[in-house]
Amino acid sequence: MALPATIYRATIQLSDVDRNLYETLQATVAQHPSETEERLVARLLAYALSYAPDLAFTKGVSAADEPDLWVKGPDGRVTTWIEVGLPDPERLAKASRHVGRVILFASGHALPRWEEQHLAKLRGISNLTILGIDQTFLTRLVGRLQRSIAWDLTITEGAIYLTVGGETLETTLANIKLAEK
Repeated sequence: MALPATIYRATIQLSDVDRNLYETLQATVAQHPSETEERLVARLLAYALSYAPDLAFTKGVSAADEPDLWVKGPDGRVTTWIEVGLPDPERLAKASRHVGRVILFASGHALPRWEEQHLAKLRGISNLTILGIDQTFLTRLVGRLQRSIAWDLTITEGAIYLTVGGETLETTLANIKLAEK
């Protein structure tokens, strides 16, 4: 018998001063049995940091042909493709040929090795943005993970302040530069 997904309910008070965006986000997120808590937290963080009215979670790891998050236009076509983790560079290159914008929230213990091996393959993709999530920050969030998630997230001047359980964690995203051809 297959293991069921674990369901998390999240409420995020988002104050994105940089984008003049102030929202209360409600999300129900399913953690696939093969998905780590670290990846789940990274997906939820990517959702909050990229929030737009039409941004939606996809089937994620259970659907190989979908990203973790996407925005679809009125015609049903994907306009923004958002991945979390360390995907195959061919997957990102393919997505970039079909959508207007591709964002990777790169995270995981193997990030330095992934960068060394794959960044050269992604050169010249003008609609690809790669943002690195600090591993220590993710680890601290995982340590505070509960089935009912309540975050206060403030983004100002590129700094991220996330309050959970009365404690405020701080980080920034590393903008991983893709060298030109």
